[in-house]
Amino acid sequence: MTESRIAGLDRSLRQRALKVVPGGMYGHMRVAGLPEGYPQFFARGEGCYLWDVDGRKYLDFMCSWGPVVLGHRHPKVDEAARRQMEQGDCLNGPSERMVELAERLVGLVTHADWAMFSKNGTDATTTCVTLARGATGKRKIVLASGAYHGAVPWCSPYPYGVTSEDRVHAIYIKYNDIASLEAAVAQAGNDLAAILVSAFRHDYGQHQELPDPAFARRARSLADANDAALILDDVRAGFRLTLHGSWDPIGVQPDLSAWSKAIANGYALAAVMGNERFRQAASQLYATGSFWCGATSMAAALATIDVLETANGPEHMRLMGQRLRDGVAAQAARHGVAIRQSGPAQMPSILFEDDADYAKGSRFVLEALKRGVYLHPKHNMFLSLAHTAADIDLALSVTDEAFGVIAKLQ
Repeated sequence: MTESRIAGLDRSLRQRALKVVPGGMYGHMRVAGLPEGYPQFFARGEGCYLWDVDGRKYLDFMCSWGPVVLGHRHPKVDEAARRQMEQGDCLNGPSERMVELAERLVGLVTHADWAMFSKNGTDATTTCVTLARGATGKRKIVLASGAYHGAVPWCSPYPYGVTSEDRVHAIYIKYNDIASLEAAVAQAGNDLAAILVSAFRHDYGQHQELPDPAFARRARSLADANDAALILDDVRAGFRLTLHGSWDPIGVQPDLSAWSKAIANGYALAAVMGNERFRQAASQLYATGSFWCGATSMAAALATIDVLETANGPEHMRLMGQRLRDGVAAQAARHGVAIRQSGPAQMPSILFEDDADYAKGSRFVLEALKRGVYLHPKHNMFLSLAHTAADIDLALSVTDEAFGVIAKLQ
């Protein structure tokens, strides 16, 4: 990235970080994966807006890569967190908030008879897989090729530091492909511990796919027939599509589910939920972390659920996402630019046709960024309860100009 495209304080922080942080930044929030001009460091957020450290304001469609479901700094959530922090957060054991939150989640999520907590999505998916293996006494895990389930060796999408032994018991399928699912289960034989599925296919840089109900039903029946667990990774989608589990609308319930991101509106928290069949096994599993019982995040989660239920958050996000999707589709058609929109409206993806190197998409989002709208060229984006019709219309005024730029380049 050329220095001319990076404002002063952001540039300075990058230089300082290079001296004390490997590569200056790491993981999915590393701005090196975005077009030139994107900020790396941010100063604050409010509702559906962000300000970078150089004072530039953006209408935010990434929502901290998913955790912010109500909007940045939601007053009811922050107040609940402050009240709890004044009493204590990391104590010798959990606070009353843990029991309250588990009760609340069990009352909301259709398949859940119990809940246990950790801090991030990788914690939750790994706990689900470990629990399935412990409960069944088997080893093989069937999962979709290209799916993201966390950043540890058994599931990381990147090979660096990963050995073949780390994944020796993984068998890969194509999402929504029943034939590949059946073949994988047959390959596992009598050693199938779990079938692990995402709420929908949200592979990075790829066309998203909603779950085929027939595929979901077959996954459920194959897990039952083989005394294996059906695990739903709801880390990314949970509480945006529905408050009851993302496969609830298609009538298929998992045995175990992994949650994080949106459940506490930006406070660090994850959950594993399960049905009665796995209760005893879960009580025997050694799963722990020094901060997993932190009371502040649990208080934030309770307030988050209150707001989502009162406002019917998933429906609001669906309506705003559909407003964005319809407007973008009309603009693309008017400018003669071929695009693909996919996934649920609450978590939109916009990819350009004939754009194997993502050059069009990168130029499009950079033009939007210059005009104050933060989009992503490859990753699915996120709506929040804070996005209003006026915000969507503002975004559309910007995307219309960005499409105009792309049209001139064709």
